[in-house]
Amino acid sequence: MRKQRVLFLCNANSARSLMGEALLRHMAGDQFEAFSAGAEPDMPREAALNALEAIHVSTQGLASKPLETYANEHFDAVIILCERAQQKCRDWQGLTDELVYWDIQDPRLHDKPRNYQLALQEINTRLKLWITIKTKAMS
Repeated sequence: MRKQRVLFLCNANSARSLMGEALLRHMAGDQFEAFSAGAEPDMPREAALNALEAIHVSTQGLASKPLETYANEHFDAVIILCERAQQKCRDWQGLTDELVYWDIQDPRLHDKPRNYQLALQEINTRLKLWITIKTKAMS
């Protein structure tokens, strides 16, 4: 069976979308290919990478990329993690079978390690549920 392709989007692709990409690879990399991008990409936040490493999730290969990197690619699901990205990424509806919107608070607003941990926990909780639903639908 082919792996489903999933793209995580947020505005800067420096924290939340990178967390989503790394978590999906970690939790279900045998079933899903994970990617991430941003409408206005910035450098990965060290606190985001540290939060992932603290729960033993690999950060290898994570890098911020512009949305245009995937302009002509199809994804089984696109998961948008912030309101700004949702406004800028409406075009993805034509390149995906499923468009999901989770408004996860931007940990960069108050750049403290705890905020990155909280964002990671919220993404992790939602992703576990989403994987469960998708896995049942695929079988």
